[in-house]
Parts: sequence; structure tokens; C-alpha cells
Amino acid sequence: MITDRGEVPKGSAEIFFRKVKFWKGDEAEEAPPVFNVDGVNYIHVKVAGLLFVATTRVNISPSLVLELLQRIARVIKDYLGILNEDSLRKNFVLVYELLDEVIDFGYPQTTSTEVLKSYVFNEPIVVDSARIPPLGPAAMFMQGAKRMPGTAVTKSVVANEPGGRKRDEIFVDIIEKISVTFSSSGYILTSEVDGTIQMKSYLSGNPEIRLALNEDLSIGRSGGNSMYDYKSSAGGGIVILDDCNFHESVHLDNFDLDRTLTLVPPDGEFSVMNYRMTQEFKPPFRINALVEEAGSHKAEVIIKIRADFSTSVTANTVTVQMPVPKYTTRVSFELESGAIGQTTDFKENNKRLEWCLNKIVGGSEHTLRAKLTFSQESHGNLTKEAGPVNMNFTIPMYNASRLQVKYLQIAKKSKTYNPYRWVRYVTQANSYVARL
Repeated sequence: MITDRGEVPKGSAEIFFRKVKFWKGDEAEEAPPVFNVDGVNYIHVKVAGLLFVATTRVNISPSLVLELLQRIARVIKDYLGILNEDSLRKNFVLVYELLDEVIDFGYPQTTSTEVLKSYVFNEPIVVDSARIPPLGPAAMFMQGAKRMPGTAVTKSVVANEPGGRKRDEIFVDIIEKISVTFSSSGYILTSEVDGTIQMKSYLSGNPEIRLALNEDLSIGRSGGNSMYDYKSSAGGGIVILDDCNFHESVHLDNFDLDRTLTLVPPDGEFSVMNYRMTQEFKPPFRINALVEEAGSHKAEVIIKIRADFSTSVTANTVTVQMPVPKYTTRVSFELESGAIGQTTDFKENNKRLEWCLNKIVGGSEHTLRAKLTFSQESHGNLTKEAGPVNMNFTIPMYNASRLQVKYLQIAKKSKTYNPYRWVRYVTQANSYVARL
């Protein structure tokens, strides 16, 4: 918790904890990121299961504080390698020193890991990454036949490995969060991709690197009016991004010609490029939901999911939720025969169905049937009182926009210098909704 000016009560941490843990809002399951208690503004973000909180009595920009908290979490992760309760406890002095340099009397100074290295001298106490539970398929970095566990990036960027040696590695993540809305008949109403190219470098000597993207990448939907509008006759379909922005270390001298980014990566994890795409793309899942009356006090819900991606790809941590009428008292579920790794639940407090699937293999279909029992007769249209269906998932080694890293070139310092390069694609649901 950040309380740098001493203007809030000493018990503000306890007040915040109790308010968040026992939150009671208007149909809200969790406390909002910004709320006020007795004249004190509490602003928080949740990162890796941890709550990072700032308090103030001043009318301040919430978005600025939320961004600051995200950056503080990132800086702490850069230093500790692993961001969890155990690593924070063991590195309390280091974290306190970091906060003291990042914020001075309530005013942000810097959130650059590279700059902080000149002022922070405590060495991190490394937490054994083997104690971290496996993250499943999403935690695998792949490059050809090579595989690298996700814990490979849970190393501190400032601490050397045992023996004083440092393994030269660079990790690139193309992370896309997609938003799709389906109509009741299954047609796509809206679709959007918010993507970022994340990089974490463990390269010694800060060598220059070149990152090549699709040659047929086009930025801007206004035809020839965009300075970055470029189309190549080679390759497959053209990737059209609406807009993008780059990290300050990126040089765009050759970007117009061959779609390569040149940069000297700073220490720590950072976003090389952020982009947005609203061009039509093939969604990874198709959702169909149907709700029908089955009597005066009963109804039946059928939800079908089809995975429209390659059989070599597997989605995990899939959760499907659907609100039901407020007067629903009981729900019985029926899964398809032979269903493995699937659970169902009726959240009675907020009248919501929940269907969890550990994994979904590409090309497969899954169906859920739910029978609802009401406390009163339904007089209206059930489709107006139930739904929409919301879906959350993570798909490793899959990206909806087709944006690709063609190659990652590192300036050679010697003939024997051959650092490891790892590239991963991850697609997640930002808002995946199907109307009834």
C-alpha cells in the first residue's frame, strides 16, 4: 500500500482489506478499482493475485494512479523475478527501497528498471521457481523442437545466477486480447483485437536487436493516406492494423520499407509495440445459446461451444458464464457423455450459471444443458431476463490477428555469441459475448 504523504489514517490498510474482502455493491462481486471510504480514495489493481493499493484524499486522476500501480508491480517483478507473497516477504527491504525511489512524498519519480539500478543496491533473495505450480500449456515457450518452461522468465534481471554466470536469453510474447460479440443467430456483430508485443531481455552488454514483422503488414485503414500504409505482393493475406504505438527505445528508420524494428532493449519487461485491429477475423470459438420454457415454472438452457482452430492447439482455463432470471431457485446440469475436466455451478447470490473446462482441443465441440426451476411463473420473454453468455479463455501459440515475428536478430559481439531466443503467442478473451 502506498501512503507516502501521511495524510490518511494509519489503519487504512485494514480498512481497505475489510472493504474489499466483504464488498457489498450493486450486483458487483468484487470491489471496483476506485472507491471512497470516509473521505479517503482507495485505488487498487490486482496483479498475480496480489493487491497493489494507493490512497489519497486529493482529487487525482484515477487512470494515472492505476497505470503507476501497474508499473510498480512490473518493476518489483523485474527485480524479484517471481511476483508472489513469498517473494515479497523475503525481499521486503528491497521492495521498500524500490518504492522509496519510485515515489517521493507522493510524487512519481521513475518506473524504469534501468534507471533504478543506479540507486537501488540491495540484492534480491531469489525464491525457488520450482515451488511455483505449473501453468499448463500456456506456460510453454516454444521454438521449433525446443521447449522452455514458463518459469524461465521468473528470474531477476539484476541478479546473476549461481556461480556468477548469466545465461543470455531474450523472450518475446505476442499477447492479444480479443473482444467479440455474437448475435442470437450466431453472426458476428463486433470484433476487435488489442495486442501487445512484450519483451524481456537477459542479454549482457545491451546489444542492438532487430525484430521483423509481417512484410504484408498495413497500418491505417485510409488506403494511401497513411505514412505506414505498405502492401507486399509476397506472402499470404494482408494484416491490417488500425493503429499502433511503440516503446521509446524503438527506431522506425526501416519500418516503412521492410517492417523491421530496431532497438536496444532496456533492462526489465516492457512493451515493444501496442496495436489495435478491428478488421474482421475468424474468432477461435463459436457460441450458440438457447433458452426455452419447459413449463410454467421451468426452463431449459442449451449452450454449445465449437473450437474453430487447429487440432494442434489447445485452449485452457475456459470459463463460460450466463446470468439467469432473478427468480431462479434451482438449477440441474447435464454434461455430454464422457466429459472430463468439466465442472458446473449455480452462483445463487448473483443468479449466474458457471461452466468451467480445463481444456478445449481445436476442432472439438462441447454442450451443456441446464434445467432451471423458478419461484414464480415467467410472464415475459426469457431471452430478455437471461444472458448474455460470457466466455473467458487462454489459447497459447495462437493469435487472431496473424501478426508474426518473422525473425529476431541480435548484433553479434563475437563468433561464439549465440543467445537463446524464445517467441510465444498467446490469445486471451477480453470480452467474448453471445446474445440470446
